[in-house]
Formats: sequence, C-alpha cells, structure tokens
Amino acid sequence: MPVFSVLVALPAHSRLPALLSYTHPAPLALGSLVRVPLGQREVLGLVWGQDEAAGLDVGKLKAITTVLQGIDPLPASWRDLVGFAARYYQRSLGEVALAALPPQLKDWSAEQLARKLKKLAKLENPENSIKNESYSGSVSALNTQKQPEKTLNPAQAAALLAISAAQSQTDSKPLLLFGRTGSGKTEVYMQAAAATLAAAATAQVLVLVPEINLTPQLLGQFRARFAHLGAAAVVSMHSGMTPAERSTAWLAAHSGGARIVLGTRLAVFASLPDLRLIVVDEEHDASYKAQDGARHSARDLAVYRAKLESQRLQGTQHPQDLQHPPPLGEGWGGGCCAVVLGSATPSLESWQAAQSGRYQLLELPERIGAGQLTPVRLVDMRLQPKGTVISSYLLAALQERIARGEQALLLLNRRGYAPVLGCGECGWKSACRHCSAFQVFHKIDRSLRCHHCGDAQATPRACPECGNLDIAPLGRGTEKLEEEISALLAGVQRPDGQPARVLRMDADSVKGAGGLEQHLAQLHSGAVDVLVGTQMVAKGHDFRRITLVAAINPDGGLFAADFRAPERSAALLMQAAGRAGRDADLSAGAQMLVQTFNPEHPLFTWLMRHDWAGFASSQLQERHMAAMPPFSFQALLRAEARTQEAAQAFLQAACDLGQALAAEGGVMLYAPVPMAMQRIANTERAQLLVESENRAALQKFLTRWRSQFATIRSPGLLRWALDVDPAAV
Repeated sequence: MPVFSVLVALPAHSRLPALLSYTHPAPLALGSLVRVPLGQREVLGLVWGQDEAAGLDVGKLKAITTVLQGIDPLPASWRDLVGFAARYYQRSLGEVALAALPPQLKDWSAEQLARKLKKLAKLENPENSIKNESYSGSVSALNTQKQPEKTLNPAQAAALLAISAAQSQTDSKPLLLFGRTGSGKTEVYMQAAAATLAAAATAQVLVLVPEINLTPQLLGQFRARFAHLGAAAVVSMHSGMTPAERSTAWLAAHSGGARIVLGTRLAVFASLPDLRLIVVDEEHDASYKAQDGARHSARDLAVYRAKLESQRLQGTQHPQDLQHPPPLGEGWGGGCCAVVLGSATPSLESWQAAQSGRYQLLELPERIGAGQLTPVRLVDMRLQPKGTVISSYLLAALQERIARGEQALLLLNRRGYAPVLGCGECGWKSACRHCSAFQVFHKIDRSLRCHHCGDAQATPRACPECGNLDIAPLGRGTEKLEEEISALLAGVQRPDGQPARVLRMDADSVKGAGGLEQHLAQLHSGAVDVLVGTQMVAKGHDFRRITLVAAINPDGGLFAADFRAPERSAALLMQAAGRAGRDADLSAGAQMLVQTFNPEHPLFTWLMRHDWAGFASSQLQERHMAAMPPFSFQALLRAEARTQEAAQAFLQAACDLGQALAAEGGVMLYAPVPMAMQRIANTERAQLLVESENRAALQKFLTRWRSQFATIRSPGLLRWALDVDPAAV
C-alpha cells in the first residue's frame, strides 16, 4: 500500500517531525489536500511526498481519512515557496503551509465542498450575476463595459514599458517603482495588469497592500476597470474576511477563475496556478512583516515568489510534478513573472538594492496633471502659549479651507482619548494589570483599555490609591483631538451655510462590518470637512478634496531607541503630506503644517524638500557606519515565560550552546535582555539578538543552532520563537 508524507500544522518547537506518514490505497498527486487523523482529532493535511515502504511498519500507520475531491493539487511553485519560507524563517513546513489555507477546508463535508465548487463555477461565468459573500454586489450592479485606460505621461509610459520588458526576459530584476505621492502608480499597476491578462488567457496577477483599510478603494478601482471579466475576476484576501469569504476567494484563485487577487500579507501565499505579475504597493510599510506565528515578510517573499514563478514559466521547475502539463509543442510560455515594488518612500532595504543594481529603479517624479508637491511649513510650538494644541496658524488655515469647501486632515498617530489616566496627588497612573503598559482612556464609553492584551475596565470615579476625585486624562489621542477641534470649529460654516463637520478614523471608529467603507464614502462625497485620523489614513488613499494636512505632535518618533524610527517617522510624514493637493486644480492652495517642539531636527529638512532620496542616502550612510541592516543581517530569539528570570535563563542557555557555532560562522550573539514591552498578558518576554555580516552565514548558523536549543527544558518557559529579519529590535 502506498505511503505518503503529509504536512500538518505543527509548531516549530513541536517534538513531532515535520512530515507524518499515512497510507492510502490509491496514488495521490503531490500537493493534494487531505484530512488525516492526528491524536484524537482529524486535521487538514497536504501530501508532500511519497515515502519508501522500506523501514516502515505499514500495518501500524494510520490511513488518510479523506481526499478533498474537486480541488486540484497545489502547484509545485507554491510548494517551493512554502518550503523556502519555512527554511528561511525557521518555521515548520506544516505551520507555514496550513496557515496559508482557508480554515474551512478542514470542516467541509464532501457534499458542502461540492456545493461550494458548483456555486463558484456559476459565479466564474461572466454571464451570471449571482451574488456571493466574497464580492461586493453582483456583476449586474457593476459597469460591465470595459472602462477606458487613462493616458499615461512619459514617466508612466516608461515604467509600463519596463514592466513589459521584464516579463519578456528570461532573467529580470525586481522593479522598484519610486513615484511621488499622486504620481499615478495605481494606473501603472492597472495597465500592467491589463497587459498581463491580455497576453495569456489563464494569466493571473497578485496585488499586495499593507493594511486592510487600503483594500476598499483599490479593490473598487480594479473591479471597475476589470468588470468586463466577470464578478469573480477580482477577489480580495485578508484577515478581516469571514471564513466563508476567505474560502470562496481562495477557491476562485486556486481554480484560476480569479484573474486578479488583491490582499494583505496573507495573500502572498495565495495559490495562483498561472501567476505572471506581482505588485507590492506601499512596499515600505512595516505591516508586511508578520509579528507572530511564522514571522515572514510578504514583501521579501513576493520577490522570491516571482523568481519561482519565472522558473515555472520557463519550464525549469518540476514539470513532472504537475497534473496537467502543457500540450506538446506549446512549451511553458517563456518570459518572467515580474515583481513591482511601489512606494513614494521606499524602504531602505529596497532603496539600497536599487542603488547597488540588484533592483531596477523606475521613477515617477511628477504628480498627475502637473500638480504641485505640497509645501511644508513647520510651526514651532515653543512659541505658542503653554498648553496649546491647535496653533493659531493651523486654526486659521482650517477655517479658510472649510470656507472654500475644501477638506483637511489632522494626523495624530495615537487612538483613544488619552494615553493614560493619572492622579496629580499621589502619582497613580492607569497601568494595565497584565502588561507593562498603561491602559488607554476612552471617553466615548468611559473605559480604560489595554491595546496590547485587550483588558478593559470601567473608569474609576476616584484614584484607586489615594481616593482623590480629581483624576484626569494625560496626553492626547484622536478622540480628544476630535472633541477639541469640534469645539474650536463650532462657529465655522461651510459654503452652504451648514456647520463644519468633523470625522474621526481610527481602529476604534471603523469597527464593525462596513464601518471603514462608510467613513470613506462620507469623506469622498464631501460630507466631511475635517478628518482626524491615525496612520491608517496617511498612505495609499486618494482624497481628492484635501488641501491641508497637519501633523499634531509628531515628535514622539524622532528620538526613539529603535534605529528604524527615523525612517518610519519620515515615511509617515511624507506619505501624509501626499494626501493633500492630489487634485491638480486644488494643488496650488495645498499645504502641510507640522506642529513640533523640535523644528531644527534634520528629518524636517528632508521633509520640507520632499527629498526621500536624500534622506535615504543619509540614513544608509549612518547604517553603513554602524553596520546596521541592510549592511548586516539580524535575527531575534524571543522567549516567553512565567517570570523574566525563566525567560532569560532559557536565552542564556541557548546563547551558551551557540557560542562555538557563532565563532565558527562569524556570527555575533548578544546577551539576553527584556523586550521593550516586557510583559503582555501576564507573560514575561525577553530576547537575544543574533547578527552577522553575511546572510548565508546567519542562515546556516540558525539552522544548526535551533536544533541545539530546541532540546533545552527550561522550567517556567512557555514558548520560544525565532524572528528572522526583525522589524524592530
């Protein structure tokens, strides 16, 4: 009886092997989805290989319970991507592979799966207008006439030509599309996607965005442009979808019915049998790096996946593994799967890769319609009366915009009413009971909430320590700013005589189904005059009527301990500046105001020039002198335990075990230290930094080292995790 190696979802620190052996009476293609017994449970599995019967007691092996019929095996390129991600990020194969699959696959009966596939087949027919939970409305609700493509300016046309050239080559470089905010990167993406889909009947495109809040606008643009292809042609994939929605989208992509998949970092693992173009929008964003589970970088995996898909197209990747090889004489199509990384503020890693020639740099130096870049003015808050929140200059600018019927954006990257509630008598502050952090005061429901563990409690009427009734919020969040700006604009009228309207957009205000879409619709319709928001509205959005952007208290990121803090602060502010003046007719009156207590900081000099290239070069010089990434490579071994002593004891033991290997491989091991956020949910956290000047040397060390410290039995240790290329140290 044939014996197969099957992947199941096992964590990297599990004592079980990565592949488990099961029997099945009939041959199975590699990549087949199955259900297998594991302990007392039945779990989803993936056929990874066929075991040799020699040395195995077949009679003692359990059998594969079910083979999921109607779902083609996962392609070789997808399996290679999973294998690489598991090796590079030091995770188990099953942990990576199964996390990328819809969870409902393990629960559906054969009848339920058949009904789902039948429904999807009907939906994929462009003539049908069946409403489905994964699609916003039916086909009939969309304009099914192909919308005309916009005329490209010379820089856009050159970028599009470069993408096409990359697809026709046998060995193309990743493309870094460095475009000013409002320079028309999205139009380049859509025309590149249109050309890709027109070149082959089965071609597919993957578009990645860093955050869920960016999907509605971009998804609407793509669905409008490609509505003629049918309701299932464009699907989204992200963690905010229901299990049913996610399953439908995944099946549409896997079957080839979905021609364009738009999603967050999760979508980099989408099964796309004929992927030919990958777009990573806002590639600089730290959200592309997962902070838990398999801590992968979707941006970096997108680059590697393009390489694997290019090998598939050129016929160099496991053709014998595929269930349906191309007909004789037709070959594999040739060419490359192009990957385009787009941003107005590229990550320093990508910028260095472009400067060194590993990436091809494409530039869009001008805004669409010859719109002007937003002038930036610094407001020195040291010259304002003590306690001033909204400077007189900013208030006058707001009143002016409202009177003209324009919109303004106030950026404060802190949600809630106040970061902490405090007592002036005894010094008590609203510390979280479970974390080394403060509970944030939310006035809207009179609660104190920890944004790390989720613990919430009612706001006390008096100080819990001394009984003082005069406890007060300290600091300012978006709730408080919304309240303050509404009071200041109470007497200001719009051109139609109506009072000014203020809207807040943050993670709290857009909760619930359709919350984000409703807020965006209000803003785009002109029903809002002043938008108060966090970083979630500072990038990617096309707000046509905003002519004023103001950064409220951006100084917090100027002096942070993390060496990446300047890069993130500069990117946030430059991206925010780009929300203003995107309509060429209104760009002449656009402006950004930065209220700061540190106007002499060099970061603001680069911001006022809109000179990301200059800022990036200066930062890279500093990083090079300090041997920081991208000129070195890092990993963190993180430990969580019941006590800080237990966490650090495990890390110290791991450090001792790895010293000989580190010296041999030119790797540096640093002493264990508590994490910046030392305690979360009553769990103590510590970390150990590993660093090397050579990526291959670091990977070799980590693989050997992990096999050593994985055997450590440390009392009180709850879990450990390796974080390769950490986003924060």
